[in-house]
Amino acid sequence: DDASQKPALRERLELAQRARQFAIDELGLPDIASYRRYAQLGRNAAVWNVVGAPPYSLKLHTWCFPVTGCIGYRGYFAEADAKAESERLAQAGYEVSVYPVPAYSTLGYSNWLGGDPLLNTFIGWPEGDFVRLLFHELAHQVVYADGDTPFNESYATAVERLGVDKWLAEHSTPQARVEFTTSEKRRAEFRTLTRNARAELAEVYESGDSSTPEGKAQLESAKQHAMQAFHAAYAQQRERWITEDKVKPEQLANLDRWIKEANNASFGAQGAYDDLVPAFLALFEQQGKDWTKFHAAVKQLSNEPKDKRHAALNELMKTTSDTQTAASEEKTRP
Repeated sequence: DDASQKPALRERLELAQRARQFAIDELGLPDIASYRRYAQLGRNAAVWNVVGAPPYSLKLHTWCFPVTGCIGYRGYFAEADAKAESERLAQAGYEVSVYPVPAYSTLGYSNWLGGDPLLNTFIGWPEGDFVRLLFHELAHQVVYADGDTPFNESYATAVERLGVDKWLAEHSTPQARVEFTTSEKRRAEFRTLTRNARAELAEVYESGDSSTPEGKAQLESAKQHAMQAFHAAYAQQRERWITEDKVKPEQLANLDRWIKEANNASFGAQGAYDDLVPAFLALFEQQGKDWTKFHAAVKQLSNEPKDKRHAALNELMKTTSDTQTAASEEKTRP
């Protein structure tokens, strides 16, 4: 069609096909119909996700469906419908968050229709961000554990991070590598901030007691103290980005908005994509950086009961932590 003849779009479609072939040849991702065609949705998000969490917990509310099992978010094609669901949850006492999602995976169920398309919602992203999203969504079609959002999203996030590093090193331009390194540095610093905040909030919630008025008041006070510390830490980091990294304030608009609206629901959703990633990175190392063996090991974990699966991941996390501690001690020895 006429749209596919536009030079910028045509270049991006060609990049997508190179990245798709790379994913098959180098990352062990499936050779399927997805991301071989383009669709213009006429809106700025593929779906809007709704997440919710109780006032004193980071554990996400779940919705249960026949195909995906119970998941910690609910997606809507119309933003108004997502907001209506968030209002319903808020009335039930949950903290809520609604956020736009640029892409989603149909887990292979749409392959007979031509698979998941490339969308206008992410087609223009910088090269590194564009290919990592493709790798993330394709990973969902390799392994998917029903009813385990943290497992599924952390696995896909590990695949995207490992995959994009390999892609940029072997198939990208120096300019794209510099752009990605610059943006990834900021993302990593932001992840550290939010990870620390989640850990502090989790400790507050685990040690608190909301069953009495006095206990609830103390819990609320500790929660607000943790949130104030988080906002102060972000303000300091933001200032460093602007003064040291020469980031323009308008470039931080999305992060500023996220910080302003941050609550248990948004922290919980972020944790689902982030908390277990070190375990999957450790598993990749354990499998000799062999992608076929890695995916097979993840698939084997997905077939285990959920508690056994997470026990194995926690053991991998402990191994990673022990290794990092040993490396740190080695560096500090005289």
